[in-house]
Amino acid sequence: MMSLATCTNTLYVNTKRRFLGWCIHAFTASGACFGLLALYAIYQQNLYAACWFMAITIVIDAVDGLLARMVNIKEVVPEIDGALLDNIVDFVNYVIVPGFFLVTSDLLLDNWRWVAVMLMVFSSTYQFTQTDAKTEDHFFKGFPSYWNIVAFYLFCWQLAPAYNVSILIMLSTLSFVPIKYVYPSRLDHLTHNKYLRFAMLCLTLLWGLATSGLLWLYPVSNTVLVVISLGYVIFYTAVSLYRTWVPLKRRESNEAAIRTR
Repeated sequence: MMSLATCTNTLYVNTKRRFLGWCIHAFTASGACFGLLALYAIYQQNLYAACWFMAITIVIDAVDGLLARMVNIKEVVPEIDGALLDNIVDFVNYVIVPGFFLVTSDLLLDNWRWVAVMLMVFSSTYQFTQTDAKTEDHFFKGFPSYWNIVAFYLFCWQLAPAYNVSILIMLSTLSFVPIKYVYPSRLDHLTHNKYLRFAMLCLTLLWGLATSGLLWLYPVSNTVLVVISLGYVIFYTAVSLYRTWVPLKRRESNEAAIRTR
């Protein structure tokens, strides 16, 4: 029979874990509040402020999953569906907010503005609702609706509206192509080498700092920060293609070898 002190200590630990779990869920939900602030900034045509609010939502999304896994949040707060909460907040911040950002700005062609943004939203509803949108080995299947990041780059680059429309259509199409994109905060299955996983994490953090630096300096640019920011995007795409192509070819080779036996 447990002593009173043991029971009290157990109750304290469980209460503390449950409190932390609720705090983490509240932290995740706060992302929707910053999304609302971004919408209000867009409404006021303050796109610069909107970019900062969107940046904050990315930071929240990058951190909350790690915190949830640290406290085993499914166990300590079982009545809240954390995955559903995360998807709701992400759809607002990664799709609706940047969609409103793009449709109210002058970054897109007038005749194609609604078409491009509607296609973006439509493809994202598909991407978010796939049963294996996040694969068992922790990759995103199809372009993972990074539309707030896309909006940031289009805002900073100030390309011709026709190019921007083409970029949106291309990325929307890639939502339906089963490429496995790296999940930056879940690198468990990226490679067995822990040093390479750590290097990928460091590069992701470096990208975040460089991209934040570009936003801080806007409208002035900085060549070093541009190279780091875009270099990471190219590297991320290359790693994603490699992790899609190599296992596929290996599986095809194994199946061919089995058939020839």
